[in-house]
Amino acid sequence: MAILVCGGAGYIGSHMVYTLINNGEDVVVIDNLQTGHRASVHEKAKFYEGDIRNTADLDKVFTENDIEAVIHFAANSLVGESMQVPLKYFNNNTCGMETLLEAMVKYDVKKIVFSSTAATYGEPKRVPILETDETNPTNPYGESKRMMEKMMKWVDMANGVKYVSLRYFNVAGAIEDGHIGEAHTTETHLIPIILQVPLGKRDHITVFGTDYPTPDGTCIRDYVHVMDLADAHMKALNYLRQGNESSIFNLGTGEGFSVKEMIDAAEKATGLKIKVEYGQRRAGDPARLIASSEKAQKILDWHPKYTSMEDIIKTAWKWHQTHPNGYED
Repeated sequence: MAILVCGGAGYIGSHMVYTLINNGEDVVVIDNLQTGHRASVHEKAKFYEGDIRNTADLDKVFTENDIEAVIHFAANSLVGESMQVPLKYFNNNTCGMETLLEAMVKYDVKKIVFSSTAATYGEPKRVPILETDETNPTNPYGESKRMMEKMMKWVDMANGVKYVSLRYFNVAGAIEDGHIGEAHTTETHLIPIILQVPLGKRDHITVFGTDYPTPDGTCIRDYVHVMDLADAHMKALNYLRQGNESSIFNLGTGEGFSVKEMIDAAEKATGLKIKVEYGQRRAGDPARLIASSEKAQKILDWHPKYTSMEDIIKTAWKWHQTHPNGYED
């Protein structure tokens, strides 16, 4: 039996495919290549270029393969864009989940691991955030993911499709040998943007806001290495295989890093000076976002291997040095 990875040509999805194959799994990937890259998909994975919103595409995948479980990454994920074009997010994310769940029910596939987000919580009332805390998303991206979680809950009750939803903040780094990594046409993530300075792609990094109530005045965020994240999805899959009930887990290191600390770590990782300029706060940026992953550690036995920010950035730097233009190289 095979594991279907939706969005398996994307940044996190491609690392998940490698982890599955390294664990001896048969893997099927479906990706519409809207933001993913065909070159990132492991050669041992069976690849379908298709859209999970298209019933015919899913019928083809499910009839041609014996699918045991689904790991679902396919989604739009830019918070700012979601505020400007919310319907794009409800169409791709929420409607995509509806079509996927319909196919799972139709073909009697009973397990799904879902790539969710800590954006489902909105503005946290306390830090670190617990899974039992209130969910009140402040943008359509987080709202669409919360709706996807609720859809899984009701389909579990009606059809017995068991799920694990993994909520995490910022994903970072790359596979250690540097042959796949993070490549976006318009980069919005902090670490790749910082590394564009030593790569010579931008003159400086702008820090938005230095007056937050944090030790150095800049925002603090939780970061998880992409391979630790893939390992958590693997553990969640095995959790469902053992017949456990549906559940939600936060994934984080449990400690945050400020923007200034990230830049310092990048200078150490690259051995190069990074020019910094300072700007005004951006609207809607909370001072501290940190997730508690005690539940995942206890129940899934998940323990991040990458806890040093310098080590995390070193893996990203190796990828960006060897692929300065992403998968176009």
